[in-house]
Amino acid sequence: MRWQGQELGVADESALPGMEQLNGLVRSVTTPEFAGITFHEVMARSALNRVPLGSRMTFDWTVNPYRGCSHACVYCFARGTHTYLDLDGGRDFDSQVVVKLNVADVLRRELAKGSWQHEQVTLGTNTDPYQRAEGRYRLMPGIIDALAASGTPLAILTKGTLLRRDLPLLRDAAEHIDVELAMSIAIFDDRLQQSIEPGTPSTAARLATVRAAAEAGFRVRVFLMPILPHLTDSLESLDDALTRIQEAGAHSVIWGPLHLRAGVKPWFFAWLEREHPELVSSYRGLFPGAATYAPKAYRQWLAKRMRPLVTAHGLRARAEDELPPRPRASAPLVPRPVPQPAMLF
Repeated sequence: MRWQGQELGVADESALPGMEQLNGLVRSVTTPEFAGITFHEVMARSALNRVPLGSRMTFDWTVNPYRGCSHACVYCFARGTHTYLDLDGGRDFDSQVVVKLNVADVLRRELAKGSWQHEQVTLGTNTDPYQRAEGRYRLMPGIIDALAASGTPLAILTKGTLLRRDLPLLRDAAEHIDVELAMSIAIFDDRLQQSIEPGTPSTAARLATVRAAAEAGFRVRVFLMPILPHLTDSLESLDDALTRIQEAGAHSVIWGPLHLRAGVKPWFFAWLEREHPELVSSYRGLFPGAATYAPKAYRQWLAKRMRPLVTAHGLRARAEDELPPRPRASAPLVPRPVPQPAMLF
C-alpha cells in the first residue's frame, strides 16, 4: 500500500492527509464486532480540505475523519478515492477503513489560525462521518466541539443513525453557529436497499433519525439521491418516498439521478449483472463509455415526473443540478486541497 511508504520519515505528496508517512500509521485493527473490516488508525497531519476551484460542490471546505466506508453502497461516488492508497474501489473501499485518530485536535489548531475566515465546513461529502466505525472511535463530538468553539458553521450529510447520539451536542452548537443537517435516503424498498446499500441502517431507521432531528429543532434536508433508472424512478416509488419523507418531518428535499464516475462504474455494473442482468443493456445505453451523468433527456423526463409529486406533498424540493454554486471567499492559508468527488450539499 502506498501509504505505508518505503522509507521512514519520507513524505509521499500524492497520499491523502495523514497518510504521507509510515510514522503516521499507528496500527491496523480487526475486531469481532466488525467482521471483515480492518481499521487503519493514523495520525493526521491536516484536517481541513479545501475544495478545488472549478468543483461542482456548493461549499469550500470539508473534513473527512474516515477514508473508506462500511456502508458499502455500490453506487458510492467516492469509491475511486481509495485508489490513492493503492487499494481498489470495490471490496477494499468497503472493508479497509482509514481512521484519523487525532482529527479533532488537528482541526482545532487549524481553526485557531488567524487566517481562518470561519467559512462553513461540510462533513459527509466523501465518506460518511457516521458510518459504523464512529460508534467505536467517537471522532464527531470532538469535531463538532472544535467547529462550534471557533465560531465555524457546519453542515453534515449522513446515512448514519449514529447522528442521533450527537443531537444534544449539535443543538448546543446551534446556539452559537449555523448547523445544517441532511440525511441521505435513496432506496425505500427494503430488499433493494439491503442489496445495494448492505452496510447502511434501514430506511425506516434513517427516517426515524430525520424525525428525531426535526423534533430537536433542526430543519432537516433529505437527499433523495441517487434515483436509479428502472429501479426507483417509477411514479409509485417516488410517491412512496416523498410520502415517507414528508411524514418524517423533513424540511426540504434534494433529488437527482444516478452518477457513475469512472472509479465506480465497474463495481456498479458488476452488481447490476449479478442482481438485475435484464437492465445491463439499458444502463450501458444511459452511461456509455466514460459518461458519468445520465443523458439530458432522462434528467428532463425525471424532472417532469418529480415536480408535480413534490408539489402534491407540499415539500420544498430542488433538483441537484439546480443548486447554485457557493460564492468563493479568498483562501485562508490552511492545508493544501485534496481531490474531492462532486457532491452537492
